[in-house]
Amino acid sequence: MSFENHIFISYAHIDNQTLTEGQQGWISEFHHALQVRLAQLRGDRPKIWRDLKLSGNDYFGDAIVKQLPNVALLVSVFSPRYVKSEWCIRELKEFYKAAEERGGVRVGDKCRIFKVIKTPVALEEQPKEIQDILGYEFFQTDPAGRPREFDPKYGAKAEISYWTKLNDLAYDAYQLLETIEQSPASLTGNGTANDISLVIANNTPQPLISAPSPDAPVIYLAETTYDLRDARDNIRRELQQRGYRIVPDEALPYSPEFSEVVLAHLSQCRLSIHLVGRRYGIVPEGSEASVVELQHQLAVTTADQQSGMDVLVWMPDEVDAEEARQESFIAALQDRAELLQMPLEDFKTIIQDTLNPPTSSTGSPSTDVSEDNRPTQIYLICDQRDVQNYETTLQPIEDWLWEHDFEVIPSVFDGDETEVRRYHHDSLVECDAVLIYWNAGSEAWLRTKLREIQQAPGLGRNHPLQGKAIYISGETVPAKKRFRTREATTIKQFDGFVPEDLAPFIENIQSAGGRS
Repeated sequence: MSFENHIFISYAHIDNQTLTEGQQGWISEFHHALQVRLAQLRGDRPKIWRDLKLSGNDYFGDAIVKQLPNVALLVSVFSPRYVKSEWCIRELKEFYKAAEERGGVRVGDKCRIFKVIKTPVALEEQPKEIQDILGYEFFQTDPAGRPREFDPKYGAKAEISYWTKLNDLAYDAYQLLETIEQSPASLTGNGTANDISLVIANNTPQPLISAPSPDAPVIYLAETTYDLRDARDNIRRELQQRGYRIVPDEALPYSPEFSEVVLAHLSQCRLSIHLVGRRYGIVPEGSEASVVELQHQLAVTTADQQSGMDVLVWMPDEVDAEEARQESFIAALQDRAELLQMPLEDFKTIIQDTLNPPTSSTGSPSTDVSEDNRPTQIYLICDQRDVQNYETTLQPIEDWLWEHDFEVIPSVFDGDETEVRRYHHDSLVECDAVLIYWNAGSEAWLRTKLREIQQAPGLGRNHPLQGKAIYISGETVPAKKRFRTREATTIKQFDGFVPEDLAPFIENIQSAGGRS
């Protein structure tokens, strides 16, 4: 069978009204943008239709009923008015009924109904037919909990969010239309597709998202709280561009069946990704843990039982938990050294390294001798300002270690931020011991470095460090005098380098099996 229209947009009249005369309504602009974006992806103009509702009422006529069986996809623009409108809900239900009779509501693992959420609506208020469908949220929640819709009229940030979300919708619609038109089951249309690049508002080319192959690795991208929704979308979009299949691909039930559904998804996954923010999140019915914590627990359990599955947990820098339960959850993750706290772009690099482990290291120095015979490698971490006085700060330590047959991996600061961060991660993974030189850096800098060492297993380190030490130098300031930790050996020397001070650190390395 063929479809006369590619998409029907179902909406409530009030959602197309404007606050200012002479402007186009949100629905009208959305219709135009989707039509143009989809035409650019397909290479021809799609047939997108909506009832103009010129009467001002959400009136449902027999003419619409007759047209719905000839529509490939339905885009429902959800809002409080939409779910209260008898006619809008009837449009959705009539399309659902027609779709079941002509090809099915689902094609593969995709649904022919696209739920665009203009204004948030509680899940229980939505029609039961589509409660399990993931929506495209054209809004974000501000710190006060108030929804702010994505509308180009509200400024540059809202405009970027609007176009990013619309591009996600257009890509998914494009892919599903391609599947329908190429389906051997004769769900065909007349459109063709060209392999073109996406150009969004800032004119930056983005690669076309490839449909995942049947044998593509499956990745579990855990549901998270609203404060990290943009980061999750960013990761999902990039993984889809690389051809991975992302689950869950439908809304998770916040009911006693939650764990069962999550475990079913995890059982097929190569990797599970979890984002932790300042909020604790919703607690499903019958559970004491939030959606975020429960998914992590289930992923860790699955990884312990399922060979070849990895779990990555990320949190942005400088996140303050809003609840005591979230503070406890974050502390537990830090105690287990599972939490990767770094810029999002660095985390995405770790995701790719986990999925495609590099065949050889390009970050830290290598030697031409065998693993058993190579010298012990000590990663010497310092602040960039310490390098400015290299002869009096770092050089005495490096020279002494070199003279005693240790290989020193120096800190580097040349190159772009991504290259430097990658070098740092590789060095943490490959070194045998770590020596932090604390002089110019602040105490916050020092504690950040200690936390990054704790996170090394999450970066791919599979053996314990033979030694960890902090060499405290420079001016005798209160913070340095009172500093103490059980995470590493502390060496306090404010009068210049004294070789004997390194003795406890070297003894730890040798007792742990160091090669020097």
